[in-house]
Amino acid sequence: MVAAKEFIVAIELGSSKMTGIAGQKNLDGSINVLAVVKEDSSSFIRKGVVYNIDKTAQCLTNIIKKLENQLKTEIMQVYVGVGGQSIRSVRNVIAKDLPAETIVTQDMIIELMDSNRNMKYPDQEILDAAVQEYKVDSQYQLDPVGIQATHLEGNFLNILERKAFYRNLNKCFETAGINVAEMYLAPLALADSVLTEAEKRSGCALVDLGADTTTVSVYSKNILRHLAVIPLGSNNITKDLATLQIEESDAEKMKLKYASAFTENNDIDNNLKYSIDSERQIESRKFIEIVEGRLEEIIENVWYQIPSEYYDKLLGGIILTGGGSNMKDIEKAFMNHTHVDKIRIAKFVTHTIISNNEDIKSHNGKMNTVLGLLAKGDINCAGDEVNNDLFGSQKKEIPHPTTDQRQARQVSEIPAGVIRTEAEKQKAEEEKRRQEEEAERLRLEEEEKERQRIKKEKRENSFWNKLMKKAKQFGEDIVSEE
Repeated sequence: MVAAKEFIVAIELGSSKMTGIAGQKNLDGSINVLAVVKEDSSSFIRKGVVYNIDKTAQCLTNIIKKLENQLKTEIMQVYVGVGGQSIRSVRNVIAKDLPAETIVTQDMIIELMDSNRNMKYPDQEILDAAVQEYKVDSQYQLDPVGIQATHLEGNFLNILERKAFYRNLNKCFETAGINVAEMYLAPLALADSVLTEAEKRSGCALVDLGADTTTVSVYSKNILRHLAVIPLGSNNITKDLATLQIEESDAEKMKLKYASAFTENNDIDNNLKYSIDSERQIESRKFIEIVEGRLEEIIENVWYQIPSEYYDKLLGGIILTGGGSNMKDIEKAFMNHTHVDKIRIAKFVTHTIISNNEDIKSHNGKMNTVLGLLAKGDINCAGDEVNNDLFGSQKKEIPHPTTDQRQARQVSEIPAGVIRTEAEKQKAEEEKRRQEEEAERLRLEEEEKERQRIKKEKRENSFWNKLMKKAKQFGEDIVSEE
């Protein structure tokens, strides 16, 4: 393969696998996948959250090296998906009373957004804030700029994550020496890559059935209305099957071979037994009860996470994706427990993907998130051609292209779903501090000018000054007469 000069790299930190992918975007919108690397992550990432920084950093380094070897090009930066069990959404309202006959301006909207972003949640970090709508007096508006009002309210959906997990994630990339072009909320990248505009507009619930977690995203009128991560996934079914005194590896094989999300009671053969190995068997009814029991719990938790006001508004239905959506009759199980008739399985992303990779070609929903992250990338991640010299010269330190070149973005400038990295936050805070110091300096200068002006005015209006002026004028008048 010839060294690639331009490509985008995305990394997904999953609970069972960490995936790195590199691809080129074509003018027609399609994506050529150039390289895919997977590493086992089950020993240091649990429920989508980093628990061992050093092991995660080492795994990231391995993925980057393997990608660079395939691409024959150094990787300057990567796009990263952020997910995991501590992510949740919280609604928040910021209100502002306005003088009579005030016209709402863009600055007022930015002020509301900034006030919302400055909200403090104990031990939680605001990753993203989705605007729901604005209330102008008693009317709801999506864009209130230019409308006359005496009361303005901003309704926001704040996406939170535990600060410790957010810092751990940033620390991993810092330890590995990998530049982050952009951190992106993985559930939002996934939603944008598998949902149709009609589904988002008419109302739908996207359910990503992962190995350790199940993520629920609710959309209505093209806006994210709710986001939650349930700490239950398809691995829980495997662990339940392992209680039948079988190895987890055997339980996983049996799940993939025999498991069905729903079986009619009349269709269960009480005499049928499933083979564990050449010597051991298990009753099919017992197996079915364990699988369906755990799956029922997952589905009930999914339905519990959907806000009650959207129960009758899911006209786009429920969309299932992720590895767990491959289970036989999964649609029937969701239909029975939620009573939603419209169930769709998103086996693949809506983008045109060109690839020879078997994991991508299998269209089983497992690669949807990382492909969604790849589609979000818009900055070239390619560096110099890899130099495989015999003396193994030390790899030079790569400057950070985006953090070093891009201006620090304030809250109102950040696109939906994008999470500021620790470095970008610090840069933005320094920039804000610099602007505040500059504003304070200008204010003090103006105050000093005003003091000097008042001082001068007082001096000019003083009794002695007036007397001196009159004496001077009197002297000039005498001289002119002479």
